[in-house]
Amino acid sequence: MEEYKQRFIEFMIDCNVLKFGDFVTKSGRKTPFFVNTGFYRTGSQLRRLGQYYARAIQQTFGTDFDVLFGPAYKGIPLTVAATMALAEDCDADIRYCSNRKEVKDHGDKGILLGSPIADNDKIVIIEDVTTAGTSIEETLPIIKAQGNVNVLGLVVSVDRMERGQGEKSALAEISEKYGFKTTAIVTMAEVVEHLYNKPYKGKVIIDDTLKAAIDAYYVQYGAK
Repeated sequence: MEEYKQRFIEFMIDCNVLKFGDFVTKSGRKTPFFVNTGFYRTGSQLRRLGQYYARAIQQTFGTDFDVLFGPAYKGIPLTVAATMALAEDCDADIRYCSNRKEVKDHGDKGILLGSPIADNDKIVIIEDVTTAGTSIEETLPIIKAQGNVNVLGLVVSVDRMERGQGEKSALAEISEKYGFKTTAIVTMAEVVEHLYNKPYKGKVIIDDTLKAAIDAYYVQYGAK
């Protein structure tokens, strides 16, 4: 596993974004792990997060695209942080864009925040996590209503690797349905690989008991 992925896993733990215990997802699944990106709360955390996203974006999509689109609301800081990192670390001056939940009818009018979207723009979408693909169903019509654009794909922070609407993972389903690439900074398999029975800051985070719970969860809900 690449070092930046290992550092990102530890970064999530330090920020209390990645937690282990007993949780219930929006879909009602009882899960032994939870990812809450709302716990990235400081400027330094967002700066580092943007750098990790930029690395994943560059590896999968390169930097030959025009707009990074982050759906409201969590996607707004993500797209700002990642485009800043792409400029600083990759010398790529990508435009950022997000949508408003409500159309603004005065001043800077319309549904978009940040850069306009024009015909022939190549666009990458950035999100926190995706479990069912609902956000993409809402986001794509907004993007495509702006012109004849080319959506290259979607990047998220963590691939939970569980079933979406069917037997495949949500990311795989999105890729298959819309015909574009999907990627994540890390997968849950990589998280387990890095943390299982290995101490981090003097503590073993995934021990045999938690590993068994994670394995059981994937037997029930894991993507095929």
